[in-house]
Amino acid sequence: MPTMPVSGVTPGTGDGDDVVLRNARIHTGDPLRPAATALAVRAGRITALGDDADVATRIGPRTRIVDALGRRVVPGLNDSHLHVIRGGLNYVLELRWDGVPSLRQALAMLREQAGRTPKGQWIRVVGGWSAEQFAERRMPTPAELTAAAPDTPVFVLHLYQSAILNRAAVRAAGFTRDTPDPRGGQIVRGRDGEPNGVLLAAPGALILYSTLAAAPTLDAEHRKVSTRNFLRELNRFGLTSAVDAAGGFQSFPDNYATVIELARAGELSVRIGYHLFPQTAGQELADLARWVETVRPDEGDEWLRLNGAGENLTWAAADFENFSEPRPELSAGYEGEFEQAVRLLLEHGWGFRLHATYDQTIRRDLAVFEKLAAEGLFPGGGRWLFDHAETVTPGSLERIAALGGAISVQNRMSFQGKAFADRYGSEAAARTPPLKEMLASGIPMAAGTDATRVSSYNPWVALHWLVTGRTVGDLCLYPPDRLVPRERALELYTRGGARITGEDEVKGVLKEGWYADFAVLSHDFFAVHADDIPHIEAVLTVVGGRIVYAAGEYEGLDEAVPPISPAWSPAAHFGGYQATPPPSAAGARQADLLVQAVAAGEQHRQWRVARGLAAPEEPPVVLDPCFGL
Repeated sequence: MPTMPVSGVTPGTGDGDDVVLRNARIHTGDPLRPAATALAVRAGRITALGDDADVATRIGPRTRIVDALGRRVVPGLNDSHLHVIRGGLNYVLELRWDGVPSLRQALAMLREQAGRTPKGQWIRVVGGWSAEQFAERRMPTPAELTAAAPDTPVFVLHLYQSAILNRAAVRAAGFTRDTPDPRGGQIVRGRDGEPNGVLLAAPGALILYSTLAAAPTLDAEHRKVSTRNFLRELNRFGLTSAVDAAGGFQSFPDNYATVIELARAGELSVRIGYHLFPQTAGQELADLARWVETVRPDEGDEWLRLNGAGENLTWAAADFENFSEPRPELSAGYEGEFEQAVRLLLEHGWGFRLHATYDQTIRRDLAVFEKLAAEGLFPGGGRWLFDHAETVTPGSLERIAALGGAISVQNRMSFQGKAFADRYGSEAAARTPPLKEMLASGIPMAAGTDATRVSSYNPWVALHWLVTGRTVGDLCLYPPDRLVPRERALELYTRGGARITGEDEVKGVLKEGWYADFAVLSHDFFAVHADDIPHIEAVLTVVGGRIVYAAGEYEGLDEAVPPISPAWSPAAHFGGYQATPPPSAAGARQADLLVQAVAAGEQHRQWRVARGLAAPEEPPVVLDPCFGL
């Protein structure tokens, strides 16, 4: 570990703080003190921030001194909409295509994984990729999945749009010519009437997720191993906090038991604020009534805390986000039950978040809120927000601001931007979501990914989208005047997330007395070419003063996590996000190779001269007459 003295100053005489970071380019996120070169940490909080002289008195014999080697340091990232609990329960079971540059490589990974997957298990590719990221610009076919894994069930989820299954998975899922299409979904069939391996969300994704739910799950011990390794994977990208948005097939308390156990044991490496999502249609009000009488939000601690209800309160009020299909029309009259749910939450001091893709949904929800505002329930004590809001209009933004709401945006357009543009046109896509208007509205905002079943959990992919307006397939969605400046984008991913959980006075900024959550980056977010942003990782991630991830020169300094198990896990062999060289590094590498080639040519000339095979000043042979003088 780079542990070295702070030159030019005299250390203090006490035991000292736990950690001192020096020789850094620290972006604090604090407008009153935007930059520093050193900081000190004790008992999980920052005790000093400034330069070497400011931290010198904090150094004692037990202090770990970390040299940042001139690297950029930023506040720990906070994903304001990440399905971190569900992602953790399944991480070791999934083959991740996040970041894979070609379908050929993706199928090769699948073929290799089939050779080690035991009988009875499935191979699952569940989100984090798009056909647009592949060089081939297409999805795999069921026949290709079957050729790669003839006997092992393979389920490949593609965005909110579809799933592709091989023949073994069709059998394992129990699909036959007699299986009826579920509501909102389609089982695609061949000329013979048999399912051909393609499932379509038309427009609802229930058919996709219910099929995935038929696959085997992990036991309790393996769920803990899976979750700890998933959190370590998030730490790899500098993530130190996440707001879990709950979701379908995530029941409380059963599916929350793992993170609760890890929190009790002090083994979480990401701070989690979580939501509760009623799972059963027709039972939503009963579930909410039971929860609000049992617990109050914010009664947890800095590592695990209930943040409220959502992202659905009632199933009838949720729209779908499949941009390959027309906008769904929500049922008439859903507002009655929805109003009861909102009233119940507000009267008990609960906040909530709402999945709302389209402005048509947002306007209907706002009408309910304005009715309750007339009774004095808005703006209330509970934090509330809309998630996604891709097509929200300026008029709706004004109403959200008046009611004291917030917005959490995700980079779903990174993965679905082309589908949206194909359906609604490039002019509409250029305003989706209307980030410029959102930022100008003064509404509290935060950013996230909506990982893991659609977008990738890599936050730098989302930051790249905010800064460049480009998809993972490099489609330019937004003109320059609609892009988000880098510093503002990072703020949405740090203090913005803390606003969602009411913690923006203790985290999201690096300053004395605040949580010691920060990341030392592989590349400077503020200086690299925009194309390099998705390739940024952390080389050191610290949460509450604990080193939870370390790579490169710092490898081995982080806390140990259990090895990935079971042994056949795709994550054990391929890891998670598949990193590729940044474009600039690839260009530099190419130049390095040319330099090496030139040097080799000069060495060969000198070798020939030494052996008398060439004159010392032998002129080069001119092969192009245009350059002969």
